[in-house]
Amino acid sequence: MSLSGMSSGELSVHNSSRGASASFRSIPSPFALATTVAAPSRPDRVEDPFVTGLQRARTAVGLIATLWLLMAYPLAEGREQFVMGKVEDLLVGSGLTLAVGAAAVTTFIIAARSPLGRGYVVRLTGPLCSLAGIALGAGGSWLMVKMLKGEIISTADVGYHGFLIGLLVLLLFFIGWLICVVALVFAVLFTLAALVYGLNSCFRLGDVHELLPPWISPLLVWSLFALGLFDGPDVAAPPVVLYTFLLGGPVSVTALSVWEVRRLRARYGVTLRRALGR
Repeated sequence: MSLSGMSSGELSVHNSSRGASASFRSIPSPFALATTVAAPSRPDRVEDPFVTGLQRARTAVGLIATLWLLMAYPLAEGREQFVMGKVEDLLVGSGLTLAVGAAAVTTFIIAARSPLGRGYVVRLTGPLCSLAGIALGAGGSWLMVKMLKGEIISTADVGYHGFLIGLLVLLLFFIGWLICVVALVFAVLFTLAALVYGLNSCFRLGDVHELLPPWISPLLVWSLFALGLFDGPDVAAPPVVLYTFLLGGPVSVTALSVWEVRRLRARYGVTLRRALGR
């Protein structure tokens, strides 16, 4: 039926449903929001599309290799232990990135001549926003867990005020519970995605200078490789397969980082000497 054949009431309902649908679609996904928070976004930042494509291809190959390894060999431990181990690796990697990144940025800013150093300090807004977004996501997750456990407010705090009032209170608490569940899922997915994206981008250190991520990434992945040697294997695979898989990440990241530094120097004139004003 065409819009001209609708009554005013039908038009009103139609427009309301379209407005609600548009409002729902306008809500960003946790992954899109995490990308916005964790991806470098300085307007004048030099970005080589070829290197970016290679980095995405390396990430895709790494994911495919991980899935193949998990499907080809049984897990050394249970699924829950495997998932928690990966979350622990993500947190350890993020902590290492923060420590190494803070030391590198501090040294970089101190070594830069004026006024370059002051400009790099201003550019710290990007990394700080990335960290603030992750902190807010983790804090929101903690708050929603507390809400769902009833440690902040519960029906016992309201008291009894009659059947209808009690029924209304239960209905409001049920609606609030659903909202908290949705908010918890959103916050957890956002926080994990922001940690992954932030780890890949060294928490937006590229906003400070283009050379910082390729210099820091190899140190980070080799540190994680060294720590991984002390942990038990995730799957019951032959040693040759395990060590090939473990070495694949650090070697590929190091090779891409060296390639990126050379491309930045050869094609865009970006060098460490020029970055420090030496």
